[in-house]
Amino acid sequence: MTISIENEWDGELEINYDGIIRQVVEEALDYEGCPYEAEVNVLLTGNQEIRELNREYREIDRPTDVLSFPMLEYERPSDFSKVEEDFCDCFNPETGELLLGDIILSVDKIIEQAQAYGHSRERELAFLVAHSMLHLCGYDHMEEEERKVMEKKQEEILQRRGYVR
Repeated sequence: MTISIENEWDGELEINYDGIIRQVVEEALDYEGCPYEAEVNVLLTGNQEIRELNREYREIDRPTDVLSFPMLEYERPSDFSKVEEDFCDCFNPETGELLLGDIILSVDKIIEQAQAYGHSRERELAFLVAHSMLHLCGYDHMEEEERKVMEKKQEEILQRRGYVR
């Protein structure tokens, strides 16, 4: 598995963000039963940079906590059964790994939200990575039922790694 993490944020996060991201990415893929070795790219940035991306890609002119850019489209979330036939170009030709997509996190939002919700920065980072990984696996939360499914899965992924409130 390849998890590329790039930190472009100007401050000091003061937590083991690399370890947390790797744990949660791996746990989410195990939880969802991904049968492939996968590649995920993660970028840590600030509010201004994520605001620009949010404006460009979602036409929402404000910072957000996380953006997910999945490489695959699924008939059903985490249905990897047709990946090889429908998305053969989504495998890294050098490693053979499935290219799942990109995650962009605002460290400013991680700090703000951890304080606002009364839990640790570690837990907030883990939550946002779990949330984003579910998006990379085809989940969404536009409808109430979808939201409930995602919330339940996020909590279970976090609990399996000990990130509780």
